[in-house]
Amino acid sequence: MDIQEFESWASGLLDIAAFGKVDDSLNGLQVGRSDGALRKLAFAVDASLETIRRAKEAGAQALFVHHGLFWGKPLPVTGNLLARLSVLLEADMALYACHLPLDAHAELGNNAVLARMLGLKDIQPFGEYHGIKIGFKGILDPSLDLGAVVRKVLPAGDQARTILPFGPQSIAKVAVVSGGAPFELLQAAAEGQDLYITGEPSHSIYHEAAESRINFIAAGHYATEVHGVKAVAERVSRDLGLETVFIEQPTGL
Repeated sequence: MDIQEFESWASGLLDIAAFGKVDDSLNGLQVGRSDGALRKLAFAVDASLETIRRAKEAGAQALFVHHGLFWGKPLPVTGNLLARLSVLLEADMALYACHLPLDAHAELGNNAVLARMLGLKDIQPFGEYHGIKIGFKGILDPSLDLGAVVRKVLPAGDQARTILPFGPQSIAKVAVVSGGAPFELLQAAAEGQDLYITGEPSHSIYHEAAESRINFIAAGHYATEVHGVKAVAERVSRDLGLETVFIEQPTGL
């Protein structure tokens, strides 16, 4: 399999085309490579200089990320962008990015994995963004308290960035949108959810949560968006038989 064949496979699997008009990210192949066969793919949340260098050191021919290098407008190839692209080109390593499609995917997406980690039942799409729902909501049965929910979302024992305990102590109805989506709390409150989970907080959400009597957890942008790339890596290994490596670079944010 070469990089063009991988792009076709991944873009079909993740329904890249459905998000062309709503996502600032240039989803799909952002940096190409020569026509040689792919043997090893690296996976990471961010296309940082460190992850690119570590992918090169691991011997990968391509790097798959959630947050790529190009976001909706032309950029001068200078500074940090030049440094990142230089390593990719010197290594003949492709870069494939998948942003909102990897949040929304019903099986491999960040939010689908989080819903399964929580053990939600009756899972339904949630969190409308430019006409497309990118998160999920469902029911906890039996219900849990906030501490138990945090332990499910952050099983390694990491601390949530923000917890606002303004809703019911016994939590049954939960909505999730990973990453930087604090204002989808308004949708969760309007739908009568007990708890809304995302990655990042916002100052103004404090009062919205308090006045709407809904619980809020910001579990971390990185921590809520590490799951999709790992799920795709597992699928690549299973279906394509390629070697994969996940490059961990947590930001704590």
